[in-house]
Amino acid sequence: MAELVFFSGTMDCGKSTLALQMDHNHAARGRQGIIFTRHDRAGAATLSSRLGLQADAVEVADDFDFQAHVVHLLSAGGKADYLICDEAQFFSAQQIDQLARVVDELGIDVFTFGITTDFRTRLFPGSQRLIELADRVEVLQVEALCWCGARATHNARTVGGVMVVEGAQVVVGDVAVAEDQIGYEVLCRRHHRRRLTAATARAAVLSPDVLPFGDQPHR
Repeated sequence: MAELVFFSGTMDCGKSTLALQMDHNHAARGRQGIIFTRHDRAGAATLSSRLGLQADAVEVADDFDFQAHVVHLLSAGGKADYLICDEAQFFSAQQIDQLARVVDELGIDVFTFGITTDFRTRLFPGSQRLIELADRVEVLQVEALCWCGARATHNARTVGGVMVVEGAQVVVGDVAVAEDQIGYEVLCRRHHRRRLTAATARAAVLSPDVLPFGDQPHR
């Protein structure tokens, strides 16, 4: 039976690489698929991995209808055995419902990939709906690491290396950007709660006033 599967993880844990690998594996067995994405780091209509791999994709806009797109393809004589959907956190809840109908009514496998929470640790609407509807939710086993070496569990938005906690939910960026640009960094929960990024941690180490001795009298 066809399945709706959600592969989730933090940024920098290999989601897009896995999406490309799954497309390759299925295509190698003669299956035909369609790749979808939204707000990819490499630009529109592209699924890219930080390892340098990429493939053409269908860009998903706000008004895109997955079920209508697939039905139109099948009605024109085309074929689709599976869908690969990267950056699924940016899809709307309604679009996730459409993907579920593609699975249930058309018998087509749908493999989605995305992060679950935003820089404020709030669920993305698309991810929330996937958690509610998916036949399986798979947490990727390739662990991204915080700057301290612990397992990274949260995505932080940074400006000049400083973590910010306000702003629009969707701002496209990457984990490797110039210091004056909006970027993202993966952190463990402890350092996300303390808003301590790699840059601010380095600054604290270099500061001559790291320890708060205050005005304690000398003994």
